[in-house]
Amino acid sequence: MTPIQFADQLYEKGITLNKEQLEQFAAYYRILVEWNEKMNLTAITAVEEVYLKHFYDSITAALYADFSRPARICDVGAGAGFPSIPLKICFPELQVTIVDSLKKRIGFLNHLSMELGLSGVAFYHDRAENFGKKADFREKFDIVTARAVARMSVLSELCLPLCKKGGIFIAMKGAQANEELQEGKTAIEVCGGEIQDVHHFHLPNENSERSIMLIEKKRKTPKKYPRKAGTPNKDPIV
Repeated sequence: MTPIQFADQLYEKGITLNKEQLEQFAAYYRILVEWNEKMNLTAITAVEEVYLKHFYDSITAALYADFSRPARICDVGAGAGFPSIPLKICFPELQVTIVDSLKKRIGFLNHLSMELGLSGVAFYHDRAENFGKKADFREKFDIVTARAVARMSVLSELCLPLCKKGGIFIAMKGAQANEELQEGKTAIEVCGGEIQDVHHFHLPNENSERSIMLIEKKRKTPKKYPRKAGTPNKDPIV
């Protein structure tokens, strides 16, 4: 997907990018590749693949949930900024918080946001298990996102505590979504969530399968969750 095809595909989906936004994506790509030479951010570096598999793929969340209002978003384990930074470029009114466990990635994201001229973004070097216990962040976000971070039985415990009651947790997955969802149903319920919808689609050009799960936060998460760092992955709620 070339940058022109990227803009055209989004336009067809009702998302129009102006010149400044297109320049921000071009700078994002340039900075990503530059920093990737000194630290491991992504195995995907070809321009057409980055625009398809990182930029466009991240923005597909906006095809199934409303990002047009000035919502507070927390992106858990965003890595090189996906999906929240592409979403922030498309919808500048979003207030974005990213938490990631690797300090080097937070350094990259701080540099990236300055170079792109982004405001209303904050980056935290922390484990999601610890972050979700902090009063300033627990149950404070309208939308919580996670893309390719962990299986749903683990991810629900990390993300739902950050989501406010009435908010939405968006899990971006590949082809194994239904299987993961079955395994994660107990964790979703225990942490106060309820499955709202699951959308399956294919990326343009290469036709690879993607899934977006929308989990509504119905009840407050019990105080014991998330458990201490490492426990959700070693002993998931089942």
